[in-house]
Amino acid sequence: MSKLNGKVAVVTGASKGIGAGIAKAFAAEGAAVVVNYAASREGADRVVRAITEAGGRAVAVQADVARRADVERLFAETKAAFGAVDILVNNAGVYRFAPIEDFAEDEFDRQFGTNVKGLLLATQQAVAAFGPEGGSIINIGSAATQVALPATAVYTATKAAVDSITRVLSKELGPRRIRINTIAPGGVETEGVHDLGLIGSEMERDMVSKTPLGRLGQPQDIAPIAVFLASADSGWLTGEVIVASGGLR
Repeated sequence: MSKLNGKVAVVTGASKGIGAGIAKAFAAEGAAVVVNYAASREGADRVVRAITEAGGRAVAVQADVARRADVERLFAETKAAFGAVDILVNNAGVYRFAPIEDFAEDEFDRQFGTNVKGLLLATQQAVAAFGPEGGSIINIGSAATQVALPATAVYTATKAAVDSITRVLSKELGPRRIRINTIAPGGVETEGVHDLGLIGSEMERDMVSKTPLGRLGQPQDIAPIAVFLASADSGWLTGEVIVASGGLR
């Protein structure tokens, strides 16, 4: 039997990159998947089409996770489409790197709004939507909290908050049979990384040189870990931060 047969998963920021990889992997394991997106309807539709053409079930739902009303609508539409919620992946995230001399309040607000407030808003809705059997929440953090790359102070701070939230909520939600864990990827080649011009940059070369497995990660390196954390195979894990970085520390 597939690991997620009969489950319903919401994956935020799933129109591309790690989120898209997780959405497809969940569907391949039997879950019905809500492919959330903020702006890229075309990307979300591609992910949904890939899932449905492979025989899976998926719908795309637009919502900006930094907005409470959007998040409430996301979960309402999930229940309307599939009747339940069992799994949440807090993948939606934004980033921009800059030295401290270029620190900008609006960029701080943008990153914390999506990466931290958005995670909390989605988690709040998931907790309310889960049934008496509980559920699984998977946060996407970052190995940046361990590597401490220059020019990433704001982004790294948001991901440090994710790690702390995971540990706190594991104790708060455990009695309700809700597990919450974080995957902390190292450098992963995604559309966003290409858009920022990091491929071929000195930052990429530095990261690869410090990664024992000698390459950037790919979304398919992260997706099986998410499947594990969403499934009964990880039923004794909560409050954990799993670093998936090819050894980058």
